[in-house]
Amino acid sequence: MSILLGSHVDREKPLEGAAIRGADVIQINLSAPQSWRDPVLRGDEELLRGSGLPIFVHSPYLLNPASINPEQRSKTKRALIAQLKAAELVGARGLVVHGGHPTGEGTLQDGVNGWLEVLSGVKSSVRVLIENTAGGSAAVARRLDGLALLFPTLRGAGFDVGFVLDTCHSHAGGLASESVIKDVLGIVGVIDLVHLNDSKDPAGSGRDRHQNLGFGEVRGEFLMSVVRECNAPIVVETPGGFEAQRDDITWVRERL
Repeated sequence: MSILLGSHVDREKPLEGAAIRGADVIQINLSAPQSWRDPVLRGDEELLRGSGLPIFVHSPYLLNPASINPEQRSKTKRALIAQLKAAELVGARGLVVHGGHPTGEGTLQDGVNGWLEVLSGVKSSVRVLIENTAGGSAAVARRLDGLALLFPTLRGAGFDVGFVLDTCHSHAGGLASESVIKDVLGIVGVIDLVHLNDSKDPAGSGRDRHQNLGFGEVRGEFLMSVVRECNAPIVVETPGGFEAQRDDITWVRERL
């Protein structure tokens, strides 16, 4: 079984970042993750596109398609379009977007309606990949009921969205580790990317705090079952810089 194993890397010299980690696949931000600023061309887009290295792009965390705030949705849509255009230039396989949550008294249905509005009219050769989230009582991609409403609705409306499973988020979000892969696949059909992260907090905490593999609260057996069963590229988003992430990739390879 051939599994692509890699890491999130810095936008500066991402190919070197991949090499030093021993990564088969990488994920990058094309703009500051805590900013609404558009991506800026760096001159290496053609090099990345022609490198043959599978690349995923993670959108800024501020994007919230599920918001009930019209201004927030408008800013999210504008930023999403800019991120998709930049992701095309680097030959990305997908743009990762957090599922988001309706603010205030919003419901799951409100969040799904927000996604329908934000995706309306958006065209790109790069697929939007929706990532499960750790917290938020009405977050549209935290629990199975949210996924079961979100994905059939968006796909039924003609939007070819994919799914990213984050193991820290599923642990923090309260999804049962014994059945989560089967349950999620039963809803989304295919898992397109895995964020393989341990968690600093107990199951169901709602806290999104990543930890290096084998040093947190997620069972190693579950992490490896995700690697083996999801049939998807694996990216670690763990702390500690390139040395710790290289160790995390090695941790997986040794157990395979």
